Amino acid sequence: MNNNYIYQIDFVKNLLSTFEKTTSVSFKKDHILTREGCVENNLFFIEEGAVKIYYQSELNEHIIRLGYNGSIINSLTSFFNQEPSELVVETLRESKIKVLKRSEVMEVKNRSTGYQKFLEKLLIQQLEREIDLLQDSPNKRLERVLKRSPQLFQYIPLRYIASYLRMTPETLSRIRKS
Repeated sequence: MNNNYIYQIDFVKNLLSTFEKTTSVSFKKDHILTREGCVENNLFFIEEGAVKIYYQSELNEHIIRLGYNGSIINSLTSFFNQEPSELVVETLRESKIKVLKRSEVMEVKNRSTGYQKFLEKLLIQQLEREIDLLQDSPNKRLERVLKRSPQLFQYIPLRYIASYLRMTPETLSRIRKS
């Protein structure tokens, strides 16, 4: 499946159309969109800006997903299961974001085809991420991510990309220069 495939799915087309009718909300840098322990009831479309989704362990923040202009993002497991989120969704810089309530998303789901294809694409993305994390070589992790998201460095600060790739900012900088 190519990256543009998801935008051809009827459910996603209808979701994007619903987002278009929604007013953008401006959020400052470091704004928490979803808190750990709270149930996720929103789906976010990043019009401008950047966000990170992370798990906070006792010692570290572990970034599991990055979103930027054109991304649809939230704490997915919490959203689907309606259970408290283990993740935090936070803006990395000032961002303009459109927000859909869960009920609106379910309404789009009920009047659209292709919901199953959408879920399949999400599953594939998650598996690709898991494979990224299993790569021993930092170079290979960067290569795989850039193949999927070549514009990543335009939107996301280096230190967050490094964290996402499980390396130090210095290692990422060295790899990029070589």
